[in-house]
Amino acid sequence: MDKPRTDFPPVRACLFDMDGLLINTEDIYTLCHNILLQTYNAGPMTWDIKSQLQGRPANESILRLLSFFNLSHVNPESYTSALHTIQEREFPNAQPLPGVEALLQTFSTTQNGGRRIHIALATSSHEGHFKLKTQHLEDMFGVFKKERRVLGDDNRIPKGRGKPSPDIYLVALKAINDTLEEGEEQIKPEECLVFEDGVPGVIAGRRAGMRVIWVPHPGLANQYLGREAEVLAGRGEGGELVDEYQLGQVGDGWGEQLVSLVDFPYGKYGIVTGK
Repeated sequence: MDKPRTDFPPVRACLFDMDGLLINTEDIYTLCHNILLQTYNAGPMTWDIKSQLQGRPANESILRLLSFFNLSHVNPESYTSALHTIQEREFPNAQPLPGVEALLQTFSTTQNGGRRIHIALATSSHEGHFKLKTQHLEDMFGVFKKERRVLGDDNRIPKGRGKPSPDIYLVALKAINDTLEEGEEQIKPEECLVFEDGVPGVIAGRRAGMRVIWVPHPGLANQYLGREAEVLAGRGEGGELVDEYQLGQVGDGWGEQLVSLVDFPYGKYGIVTGK
């Protein structure tokens, strides 16, 4: 185990995943899949498979799901189409998770030693689903400037480079740096704090050279009992080959697990709240 690093610079940018972190759509995803799986006499979806799907591109997730339930004979496009019909009904019921609204409002109004805390959204959800999930929550999501919203179908993300690849967070950081006010220094990866609920997203943040806050669903947390330090090091999925230099080390201090975003420890990350 590495000795934890303690000399981090103050956080200047916070990059947020969405599903299961900001809004309760991970539970809604489960509901929608279970409704559809039941028509194939399959399911229910539990966290042993759901943990493998979180944060991944939709087409990859569907293939993994069908394989898990021995439904490889089912056409992925047909399954996806039927799933979308259910999701169109259920996604507008999405609600903020505890602590989220206060956290986003704090970041959007904080002047940290004369510097703003910049925020961006980095979600695997495509634009159509993003609208379904958020159009009734415009006040909350309005804190994310349009040019700083990086969605799953954003053409700035190379094809095949969704989470756990680091690209989405590197694109989000570039979106912030490209829109800084004149004279403001460019933000470095180590000055960024990634907020994630899924393991692939934690890996993506770590591979991007950023610090990470992991806020897993209780069901996911139970799947990784005893392996939390591996997840925070970006080593939660041992089966995927990545360059060693892109991985963290267990206990290196770059990641922290929280139960929720209520009472976030701003001071620990060099953030002075208020104006």
